[in-house]
Amino acid sequence: MSHCPLCQQHSLVAFHQDKFRRYMRCGHCLLVSVPSEFLLSSTDEKAIYDQHQNNAEDLGYRQFLSRAVDPILARVNANSQGLDFGCGPGPTISVMAAEQGVKVDNYDLYYFNQPEKLTRQYDFVTMTEVIEHVADAKALLTTLDNLLKPGSLMLIMTKRVSDQAAFSKWHYKNDLTHINFYSTETFEWIAQQYNWSLEVLGNDVVLFTKC
Repeated sequence: MSHCPLCQQHSLVAFHQDKFRRYMRCGHCLLVSVPSEFLLSSTDEKAIYDQHQNNAEDLGYRQFLSRAVDPILARVNANSQGLDFGCGPGPTISVMAAEQGVKVDNYDLYYFNQPEKLTRQYDFVTMTEVIEHVADAKALLTTLDNLLKPGSLMLIMTKRVSDQAAFSKWHYKNDLTHINFYSTETFEWIAQQYNWSLEVLGNDVVLFTKC
């Protein structure tokens, strides 16, 4: 990888290395990324996702997702239309929202691949534990921007990078499907780049509003 997958700048420097992979950090947007030679094939990636047993009946999973769902539902009304981008094999946010009278469509590259869902615009988009899996960060952010109307909300859940010392001991990096790692500073760069406002709601939740 000769350039950053988010900002496309040629400003990558070594950040960390373990027995599985190398990690590079961009000096411009501060994204930490895994070089392309360490990326899994789509077949191997999906095989890992197929092992996930999350579904809408799982109360623990619902509690986990409530940190994303609750802030969104507190800010929208029953006429709002949302999209759960990367809903996985057991869509749950759409079920939780429907219980509160709010409609959410599901999209997932592997499990709900309906490209027509990406040609519309929504009042809000949720993306929980997804952004760290997507190699082409720039293309992803462009897609997300196109999904949002002015004033629309986008909630992202992902654990954030702090410093090198913490990263070296960070369990989150050990998942081989996690390939791009975002910090608060990276999200601030994204907000400025796309003219979104940013709220940091927790250790792993951020909320953007498209201006």
